[in-house]
Amino acid sequence: MDEILTLSGTQLAKKIRDGKLSSHEAVTAHIARIEQVNPVINAVVADRFEAALAEARAADRKRRPSGRAKLPPFHGVPCSIKECFALTGMPNTSGVVARKDVISDHDAATVARLRAAGAIPLGVTNTSEGCMWMESDNRVYGRTNNPYDPTRIVGGSSGGEGAVIGAGGSPFGLGSDVGGSIRMPAFFNGVFGHKSSGGLVPVSGQFPTAFSAELRALSVGPLARRAEDLWPLIEILAGPDGEDIGCRPMKLGDPAAVKIRDLHVIVVENVGETPAAGDMLAAQHRAALALERLGATVQTRAFEGLRQARDIWMAMITSVQGPSFSEMIGGGRPIDSSAELAKWAVGASDHTFPAIVLTILERGPKAMQKRMAKFVTMGLELRQTLAEALGPCGVMLIPSYPTVAPPHHAPLLPPFRWVYTAILNVLEMPATQVPLGLNAQGLPLGVQVAAIHGADHLTVAVALALEKEFGGWVPPIVGQAAG
Repeated sequence: MDEILTLSGTQLAKKIRDGKLSSHEAVTAHIARIEQVNPVINAVVADRFEAALAEARAADRKRRPSGRAKLPPFHGVPCSIKECFALTGMPNTSGVVARKDVISDHDAATVARLRAAGAIPLGVTNTSEGCMWMESDNRVYGRTNNPYDPTRIVGGSSGGEGAVIGAGGSPFGLGSDVGGSIRMPAFFNGVFGHKSSGGLVPVSGQFPTAFSAELRALSVGPLARRAEDLWPLIEILAGPDGEDIGCRPMKLGDPAAVKIRDLHVIVVENVGETPAAGDMLAAQHRAALALERLGATVQTRAFEGLRQARDIWMAMITSVQGPSFSEMIGGGRPIDSSAELAKWAVGASDHTFPAIVLTILERGPKAMQKRMAKFVTMGLELRQTLAEALGPCGVMLIPSYPTVAPPHHAPLLPPFRWVYTAILNVLEMPATQVPLGLNAQGLPLGVQVAAIHGADHLTVAVALALEKEFGGWVPPIVGQAAG
């Protein structure tokens, strides 16, 4: 693989500023890689290559030796954007057929911030239908395939982002996460992904979006092939935009000031009802031992509340009023779930099977208000328990999923393994997915690093340390099946 395709965005920006690489060269190399791999992985669903090349040429004209210090941090660096975010002139369907003709006439706040920081979007990437399932598959763009093994999933809903970054087609990108939609795609595709603390980054300008200040379970954050890009991107993205009423100013720490020897590390092996596989636990414990060698104190601990992760997540998500998922994918009107299920059976539905099932399942919690209230209370108690256990200098290591990337369709049975990531959303805790090499089948391993609300710098600091210990992202041979 071309060296350009292995560098971080930070390294690319430095080379561009120093005149050792042009933006046009960086953008051209990444476009060529996307054109090479996209027929296999179907990650970039709409490109703006010509516009990106024009912006790269303009970026090169702006670079002057005397003015390098004034250039923005990612000047001339290519990136990718999840299709659910508004990006001027690009589709914004979120894989919903009822929105197939929607073209953005503006940039979402977070997209605008990336562009103001000098980043050049190459295109938009695939999602699950309505951004609410862990397979990035829909009736608008089709299915995205894993660059390490195309027979396996990329995760969702930021699956296109994970796949194109994992394949080397973009140094970093923008994702969103309400139940693991940044971390699972980052994990399955062997890269880094950060779910920010609830309310740190505005979620406005995407579809679907939060409709209440209370729904801070939805987070926006970066995916990146190198850990050193995470913190600069978080700093660029963070802060109120005047539109997202749930976003508020937060004082951020500094990952560079974190000493691993001062950290307390809690190893949590299992969440929910599905135990983690042996290779996932082995990778998790290798990470814990590495941190212990660096001076951190480590303990393995179970939390009773995490066993109820599925019910807590569902209760806390559905406790917020707003349009139903059925209305979102139906273009404002609820879909007829039974009719769509029958149409799906004969290949005639505009909706995917997981989306139809979700429209049926979402009726349940609202019919069990008393039971849901119990789990909301349990969630609030769990948030407090974990905050007390971790404190200001603690992190948790949690499997990013109970197994490596499963085959296509396999997540349907059983369907709730995503609770390993989802529970952290409703607890509003920051979490960084860290790649930890490949298993015997050549599939990415990884671990989540979580901390108390507002301590995003701790999880990024640990990601940086683990990348140094284990090497981070391992470029795949796209199209060659694993094993």
